[in-house]
Amino acid sequence: MAYNVLLFADPGIDDSFAIMYALLNPDINIVGIVSGYGNTPKEQSIENTAYLLTLARREDIPIIAGTAGPLSGEPVQFYPEIHGPEGLGPIKPPDTFKFTKVHDFNKILEIINEYKGNLIIVNVGRLTELALMFILYGDDALKDVNAFYIMGGAFLVPGNITAEAEANFYSDPIAARIVMEKAHNVYLYPLNITNKAIITPEVINFLNENSPTPFRPLLKPAFDYYFKAYQKNIPGIKGAPLHDVVPLMALTSPEIVKYIPRRVRVEEFGNAKGKSIADFRPKPDKEPAETLDYIGMEADIQKFISNFMDAFLVGDIGKK
Repeated sequence: MAYNVLLFADPGIDDSFAIMYALLNPDINIVGIVSGYGNTPKEQSIENTAYLLTLARREDIPIIAGTAGPLSGEPVQFYPEIHGPEGLGPIKPPDTFKFTKVHDFNKILEIINEYKGNLIIVNVGRLTELALMFILYGDDALKDVNAFYIMGGAFLVPGNITAEAEANFYSDPIAARIVMEKAHNVYLYPLNITNKAIITPEVINFLNENSPTPFRPLLKPAFDYYFKAYQKNIPGIKGAPLHDVVPLMALTSPEIVKYIPRRVRVEEFGNAKGKSIADFRPKPDKEPAETLDYIGMEADIQKFISNFMDAFLVGDIGKK
């Protein structure tokens, strides 16, 4: 039986790979995609999501408009040098491309009620929309969600925006703190493991020649753009990490990731803004069991690569 997934994303190249992977994975049934600001402005994020769904002929999946910026109201910094001016590297959705309806925020509640007790939320973008759910609808708004799979944070390793902070937590630390405090059954995928989820140009070249999926024309140009950006930032890197694919893969192939249960907190202000904190001492302070989060600290990267390739070689986009 496939997992029903409500996906929060901001495509962005690795978000786009995550959406493609989810659509191709027969064990995932995407029931909605919330698209907001992050790697690109909100409007571009929505358009990129719609373009991917159109390529997949999955226009039946509702797109929900996310937010335009963080809870703090600070100006948003976008990353065209990493994701390209349109968010898909050099690719621009064609001018002839038109998508239909975009739903407002209330659609999230509708989906949660429709799939009550049988829904996983996967968040691979900023955490603003999820935090807003708790702010607008109260602490119990998401009680019928089974679990939250979140890409974010960095523990005892360097950040990718500041010395200590990862992008999703840094861009809206107030939202990240709210979600980590109020969400239950959280599985967190920090840079500790997502930085190692590296796909090489050889893998992409192979898929570019052999993938039977409608996404094949996107794979190489988007990846090559992303890889070039990583080569500038991390000289000598052999490929590019597809951070956002990790939580989706861990959902359907749980053996890929090993977790440590700890309570996660997020710094909101100052030099440590966006820093994720957990107590990794051999005898951590005791916390109530319901406040513990499952932090992914080890990952089987060989299995990650082969699972990724399988999705793009034999994945089925048909309605699940």
